Amino acid sequence: MQISLQQSKINFRSFLWHAVFLALASNFMDVGTIIPSMLIKAGGSAFHLGLLTAIMLGGTSIFQLIFASSLSKKVYKKKFLLIGINLRAFSIIGLSIIFYISGILSDNLIIFLIFLLISIFALSGSYSGVSYNDIFGKSVRQESRKHFFSLKQTINSIGMFFSAFLVRYLIKQFDYPNNYVVLFFCAGFLLLVASAGFWNIREFPSKVIYKKNLIEFFRLIPSEIKKNPNLRNYLLIINSLGLGISILPFLILFAKDKFGLSYELIGNFLVFRTIGMLFASLTFFKISHKINYKTLLKFSLIIGTSLPVMALFFGASQFLYQFLFVLSGVFVAIYKISNNGVLMEISTNENRALYTGISGAGSILIAIFPLIAGLLISQFGYIAVFSSVSLIILSSFVFVNKLNCKKN
Repeated sequence: MQISLQQSKINFRSFLWHAVFLALASNFMDVGTIIPSMLIKAGGSAFHLGLLTAIMLGGTSIFQLIFASSLSKKVYKKKFLLIGINLRAFSIIGLSIIFYISGILSDNLIIFLIFLLISIFALSGSYSGVSYNDIFGKSVRQESRKHFFSLKQTINSIGMFFSAFLVRYLIKQFDYPNNYVVLFFCAGFLLLVASAGFWNIREFPSKVIYKKNLIEFFRLIPSEIKKNPNLRNYLLIINSLGLGISILPFLILFAKDKFGLSYELIGNFLVFRTIGMLFASLTFFKISHKINYKTLLKFSLIIGTSLPVMALFFGASQFLYQFLFVLSGVFVAIYKISNNGVLMEISTNENRALYTGISGAGSILIAIFPLIAGLLISQFGYIAVFSSVSLIILSSFVFVNKLNCKKN
């Protein structure tokens, strides 16, 4: 059933409401700068950083398939979306409380609680992500989707641009751990406000075609991958090109080893990263009707390949190293736009929940790499690891080239 233009517009605005406040919240809990620096300041090691990165970027995404097997049987998914989003908000507020009472807690207990709450945060994100993609796909007309993704990323970058300066001020204004108390409380509050947009969504019922238990649901994966070459190439892309996202927190660790990690430097990284995201988003918004997702993926693989190598070259200069985060912001923005867009286009209203689950479960390399990156760096050094990552990202060109994105 085709959604009406009026209902599509209502849902379009509802999703944008969420995007605006999520953008404002993002810098307060940024997974590329704030959360890694928080763990390092709390006494976390390279192994801890790798484990936390795996949880945030890949590990819990594997559970998307389990969530998808359950949620794909639901005709309406709005309440499950709200459960996941609000659970994310309360887990971040929980982090704020942990740092507030950190004076009476041991260092080991603080690190354990950080992992516990970040795991809840990431798991609830995977849970809500299945419902988000399903509802968005059937609630916003196809001809409006690319405009939404470009507008969303633009709003995201503008919101992050202004909030970056506030975060930079707050993290320097307060001493540890009070600076993280303030940052995480603000993040949780803004996430709660963002979730209000979803209450206004006019959700269409889904056509349930996968009434199967978890084991049977897992058995669907090989046949879906076999019959849809786009899905197979998409999985290969997120495991090779997506490695560029996994390596970003280790740029923070590299900076700590080279220059130390002052709060001013953390703030500068965040601001420069946000500037890069804003530039990329505004550029894409301007030319979105002229460029397809396949071309965007090619741009992102060029940047992703360059970043680890450039980090090694700029490692001798703290001044130059900061500007790498402009490029990392460009990479993140382009990758997110193209990644979300491709998933929407290769799936249908009937199988979108399944495909979202498969994409999460299929992110094997993204989940494994951060776990072993700390060990690899200690054994072989940054030069060997960063160079290898660049080569793997470059290999994604083969799969991007095979992707069929002629519609957009």
